[in-house]
Amino acid sequence: MEKKKELLRTLKFVLFSASAGLIEIGVFTLLETLTNTSYWFKYLVALVASVLWNFTLNRRFTFKSAGNVPIAMVKVAIFYAIFTPASTIFGNYLAEDLGVNGFIVTAINMLANFVLEYLYDRFVVFGKTLDTNDLAKKETTE
Repeated sequence: MEKKKELLRTLKFVLFSASAGLIEIGVFTLLETLTNTSYWFKYLVALVASVLWNFTLNRRFTFKSAGNVPIAMVKVAIFYAIFTPASTIFGNYLAEDLGVNGFIVTAINMLANFVLEYLYDRFVVFGKTLDTNDLAKKETTE
């Protein structure tokens, strides 16, 4: 039963992460089309929208956490404060110094983000508050 529960949790994370990717692309495209702002501004706004979307859905439905939201958000911010510059430097090295195709570099970064964020969310952000919200409690009484 526990393996099935974790498999379902992982599947939910995959689907919500995919939807967050669509949010990021959509917001970036809107800003690209409607504004004349710098790339970094558009990228940052799109990334923040994507992270907030992903955090909200995964907290409620994937990890079912009733834990302190501000603390969880700070933990996620810490993840991105490390991951974003590290992936940017690594990606730039691969693309610019080694000549790896930019789409391949982006795919590598997205895969790394997905795997690392799942593990970080599962064990650090929501680990102690896993399955504590009203949805989880309802499931255990059914």
